[in-house]
Amino acid sequence: MLFSGLVLLPIHPRLGGHAAAAENPPGTTIGPSGLPVPRFVSLKPTRVNLRVGPGRDYAVSWLFMKEGLPVEIVQEYDNWRRVRDADGTEGWVYQSLLSGKRTAVTAPWLKNKKGATIIMHRDDSETSGIAAKVDPGVIGTVRECTGKWCRLEMGGVRGWIKQSELWGVYPGEVFD
Repeated sequence: MLFSGLVLLPIHPRLGGHAAAAENPPGTTIGPSGLPVPRFVSLKPTRVNLRVGPGRDYAVSWLFMKEGLPVEIVQEYDNWRRVRDADGTEGWVYQSLLSGKRTAVTAPWLKNKKGATIIMHRDDSETSGIAAKVDPGVIGTVRECTGKWCRLEMGGVRGWIKQSELWGVYPGEVFD
């Protein structure tokens, strides 16, 4: 069955979790908000203007039209955040349009590669069963990451994807 870029198979969600604090990537600083920069967040509303500068007087350079899209905050100025998306597009977004909810995109660098799929496993191991086959570019909610694997939910399906096959989490990042 095909569902939003997913091939759904029976799944047995993993119970339990890893007790670990979030780790920041090398080169992280603390921004004026008191939060780390860079960091990943997601878009709250369906329509978000990306501006060329930090203010409403600056022109809109791009329009994001996907709620939950992960973006990386790379700079802060007052209530504005300079963000970058998976394609490298950068601009300024008002902070209230961003959420701390962690989401990720499956291998956006493979979107135009014919036949490319990402395997969502039932557990954080390549030897565990397959929960789903996911197309590149599908957005999911990240529940936890072990540093090598992340547990996600996509269209009601839960499973584990290799951290290296996701954009929206840092290599080696650990959180639950």
